[in-house]
Amino acid sequence: MLGGGSELSDLYIVDQPALVDFCARLRGASWLALDTEFVRERTFYPQLCLIQIAVPGQVACIDPLALPSLEPLLDILYDPATTKVLHAARQDLELFFHLRGTVPTPIFDTQLAALVLGCGDQIGYAALVQRQLGVDLAKMHTRADWRHRPLAPEWLIYAADDVRYLRELYPIQLAALQERGWLDALAEDFRALTDLDRYRLQPLDAWRRVREHDRLRGAQRAVLRALAAWREEQAGTDDRPRRWILGDAALLELSRRMPETLDQLQRVGVLPATTRQRYGETLLARIAVARAEPPEQWPARPRKLQLSPKQAARIDKLLDFIAARAKEHGIPLQSVADRRDVEKLLVNEDSPLCHGWRAALVGRDLQARLVAEIED
Repeated sequence: MLGGGSELSDLYIVDQPALVDFCARLRGASWLALDTEFVRERTFYPQLCLIQIAVPGQVACIDPLALPSLEPLLDILYDPATTKVLHAARQDLELFFHLRGTVPTPIFDTQLAALVLGCGDQIGYAALVQRQLGVDLAKMHTRADWRHRPLAPEWLIYAADDVRYLRELYPIQLAALQERGWLDALAEDFRALTDLDRYRLQPLDAWRRVREHDRLRGAQRAVLRALAAWREEQAGTDDRPRRWILGDAALLELSRRMPETLDQLQRVGVLPATTRQRYGETLLARIAVARAEPPEQWPARPRKLQLSPKQAARIDKLLDFIAARAKEHGIPLQSVADRRDVEKLLVNEDSPLCHGWRAALVGRDLQARLVAEIED
């Protein structure tokens, strides 16, 4: 079965009265399917270009570039009585965070639900629709520039399909989770996706996202933290991609060499001349301050957990137990837990195995097993 067939009731909303009328019909809905189209190739912040919504019997594409205000729609989306169904929700939620400083709640993420239901880790929307509904969706517009106007009819059909079948997936997944008894457990994971700290700028934590940061030592890590924080702030101020301000390779090389003069800075080959000319003095100043930090203020490497010989001997058996349970439910082991997650459980530190669907799958059973062994 091929996707792409629009419904007679599909709407393309480009004027305020039509938006107000549509929102009046949405009011009181217990749930709605939601997706967005945006671009951010040349910006730090995502640029919203289209909002798609589906409820039973209705699909709409709403054009924020044509509307004077999205407030009637945002009031619906931020209604806590309405569940918002999304696939791979994080980027869409980030976009709404930048609109209102908070995110819509509650949500239901069909990609996360698909993982728990044995459909694979981070499965794409088209693959999930094909697997669950037998519908093959067109993929030709995945790289479209959604800022372009007017939007071609085939683009609108493509966009509408992103919620048309999401609307059909939700009841199927909901029923499967209820049957398994995992709906409440997964709700904890959905709530975690709406934690505002995920969407706020966290400049002092940006260094952790730089590849190969773990190869740096001591003061080098302090320099990386300072430079990555500066890049985050500068990218946000200029609304330009991080890599346009300073690439990861340059960040790492500057942190390794810790240059003190413009001459030394010039010898950092991966640093573009235009960057050196524009930001050279700033980079040197940030490096100097970071180098002067006392060792106790340097970013710490992950602490190695202290396990007793008995605890260490149990890790492999517990991992085997987790692997068997994961295989039984069709969930990849690496999506459930790694060795450090088990170590944390053994020493009574907070572990992912104690929360959400992981606790329902295996975590609570592991905790009960460990308690029983202690009592024996």
